[in-house]
Amino acid sequence: MGEPAAQRHPRRLHRLRAGEGTGRPDLIGRPYEEYPVAVPPDVSTQLHLGVALDGAGWHPSSWRQSDARPEDLLTAAYWTDLTVTAERGLLDFVTIEDGLALQSDHPWRADARTDRVRGRLDAVQIAARVAPRTRHIGLIPTAITTHTEPFHLSKAIATLDFVSSGRAGVRVQVSSNPESTGHFGRPVADDPMAEAADYVEVLRRLWDSWEDDAEIRDAATGRFVDRDRLHYIDFEGRWFSVKGPSITPRPPQGQPLVAALGHGDPAYRLIAAGADLGFITPRSAHDIATITDTIAALRPAGAPRVQIIVDLVVFLGDTAASAAAHRAQLDTLLGREYISDAEVFVGTPAGLADLLTHWQTAGADGFRLRPATVPHDLAQITDGLVPELQRRGVFRTEYQQSTLRGLFGLSRPANRYVNS
Repeated sequence: MGEPAAQRHPRRLHRLRAGEGTGRPDLIGRPYEEYPVAVPPDVSTQLHLGVALDGAGWHPSSWRQSDARPEDLLTAAYWTDLTVTAERGLLDFVTIEDGLALQSDHPWRADARTDRVRGRLDAVQIAARVAPRTRHIGLIPTAITTHTEPFHLSKAIATLDFVSSGRAGVRVQVSSNPESTGHFGRPVADDPMAEAADYVEVLRRLWDSWEDDAEIRDAATGRFVDRDRLHYIDFEGRWFSVKGPSITPRPPQGQPLVAALGHGDPAYRLIAAGADLGFITPRSAHDIATITDTIAALRPAGAPRVQIIVDLVVFLGDTAASAAAHRAQLDTLLGREYISDAEVFVGTPAGLADLLTHWQTAGADGFRLRPATVPHDLAQITDGLVPELQRRGVFRTEYQQSTLRGLFGLSRPANRYVNS
């Protein structure tokens, strides 16, 4: 949780070698293709899979690849093409990155670089634009809670849920970047994670502030709405005072999914307090188990379990050598080794499938893959990884649910204000 990956203090990472993170010392150094193909016996459920879309890809030099489309980054057609490609691979969701300051190699200030992608479109607006061009895939734009109002975001995500027929979610993100703060003229909260937790609570109450049958639409009697089925939320907290009700009826899903990214305890508390999906950045199977237990222990009693989604940056190729060359070429253009807040995988789709199925046994419900470049690595995911996971019986062969909640096996929740 926090700044976009390019704006956080990154950690220098080694390339994830074959066998590392699997708990199998005998596999270290062996090609992923030599791993046992059989699905581990304790993998009993299918995994969830999504991609994180950010410009031309997550590597800073991705826009310079021969198949990149830098001239199209600010067009609706570009984002539609990426999302349609992801849907062709039957993925659960796409997330769309966003920020309130120009992208920068420095975590806390703007830079003067001219050899990087700079500038972006609004993530919620992108999601709304691509929604009518897709039918099944979940759409999860990023929203910066630190400098936006929950009433506005609740309305925007409810609208996205309507235009997508129930496929909306939102990834809430905090920002302590002075460049962002300078656009708004107000101080950052002393506890931005706690502020974000209150923000999510306001979102959820506003989504419930209309009962499902509040709209009567009876032309004969002249009654369009039943005012008794609209509710004040009367939220009074340290950071927000919101009366409600919303001006947008209850979304098709009732509650669109809320996601948050966490690297440590403060963000884990936010995930536990109000998220449906927790994006995490472990380095090993042991890390996954530890983080999962930490979030579960922080979760309020009686709340549904948070679904744990592991983030990975992926450089993929038809062979291990071609994947390594793919990364090396990008790093040469960058002038240094690429680093990330998430683990970096370099290898084949089959090798990635080995890692995902193993990490699934450690407690991961799914994975959010960050393609180093698009369209190359996105196509490797949809055309290479997905068929391999299907062959192993751990990924769907068709969409069978019509909503994002349904894709994650979540029912439509009851309205908290009914009979209140």
